[in-house]
Amino acid sequence: MTRFSFRSHSVLYSFLLAITFAAQPSFAIQSRSSQNAKIPNIYEVRKQLDTYVDSGAYDREIARLLVPAHRWLVKRARTAVKPAMILDVDETALSNWPAMRVNGWFRMTEGGCNLEKGPCNTRAYQAMARSKAIPATLALAQEAKSLGVAVFFISGRPVRLQDATEKNLKEQGYEFAGVILRPADSTDPTVVDFKAPARRTIKEQGYTIIMNVGDQQSDLDGGYAERTYKLPNPVYFVK
Repeated sequence: MTRFSFRSHSVLYSFLLAITFAAQPSFAIQSRSSQNAKIPNIYEVRKQLDTYVDSGAYDREIARLLVPAHRWLVKRARTAVKPAMILDVDETALSNWPAMRVNGWFRMTEGGCNLEKGPCNTRAYQAMARSKAIPATLALAQEAKSLGVAVFFISGRPVRLQDATEKNLKEQGYEFAGVILRPADSTDPTVVDFKAPARRTIKEQGYTIIMNVGDQQSDLDGGYAERTYKLPNPVYFVK
């Protein structure tokens, strides 16, 4: 996973541009004198993110995007040999929004975590095992379990968080056949380089991976799943 850096600001800025100029796809800043050349305000972006999450729009969007996943699950579970489903953890199965909200919607991976005043290191927050389940993903995982589909989690979280991650998932209602986290000695330069081989290992155990769900494109690239489903993440980007 990437560390909090200038890139984090760039991602948030890119999100702002997308929502500010969505109705003006051809807009461009042409000169200093242009009356339309307004630099977006990061305070406004934060307010929009607050509204997106607090209004329920974020949860509703995830639920909408998982409707076809549910249909495919029900259909394919009947015919696949030893069916399995892969889920990412962060912002797919569990939400870290409280940790990032207190940082002004920045994602940090160093230091401690003060959820009242900030800052909050996301890794420290994850170690607390207090992340809440994302409702639509939990419902999908529970449906998979009822249909005899094995649920595996593959996450870029460091392996030192194994116990906390499994505890958190179980307490939030998830049942699983396995949880694979990134090894401490991993030299994989990208998430794809770690997650694709992890899926291959599951496939080599005889499972048919009927779907793979994640909030980053890097969660999904690399093959070994029949279908992939991308969930929204307006806050950060992971290669």
